[in-house]
Amino acid sequence: MTVEKEKKMEEEGIATNPEEEPTGRPSAADENLRFSRQFLGKKEEIFTALEIVERDSAAIADSYASLFSSLRLALSQVTSTSLENMECFNDIVGSVQESALDAATKGNRYINSCLRLNEELKGMESLSMQLKTLRKNVDTLALAVDKLLRFP
Repeated sequence: MTVEKEKKMEEEGIATNPEEEPTGRPSAADENLRFSRQFLGKKEEIFTALEIVERDSAAIADSYASLFSSLRLALSQVTSTSLENMECFNDIVGSVQESALDAATKGNRYINSCLRLNEELKGMESLSMQLKTLRKNVDTLALAVDKLLRFP
């Protein structure tokens, strides 16, 4: 065995003398001693690592709490804005509907008036023709009367 291996085995608590260890494997007591030495050496590192993990966990928890608070606020604002927009939209739709119904009613009245006027004007065409004929007759009569009055 090399000197380096022997030193390493001694540090780890493994017997280097074959008489102490007939099988070549460390005994349970040696193994426990080696584990205890390693644990005591790393105990401070473990506590330091645990403190760091605990701090990081607390920071992450705070970040998540802040994130969820922001999300809750944003959702509340979006919901209230959406609700206000829907109420305004509902009011506007109601006004547009009323205006459309009013315009449709007035449009129907106008169309009905135009139809009545058209029917009345159809009767006026025949009356107009009669008036034209009557006008010609009156003009003819006026000429005849003028001639009779100038005759002497």
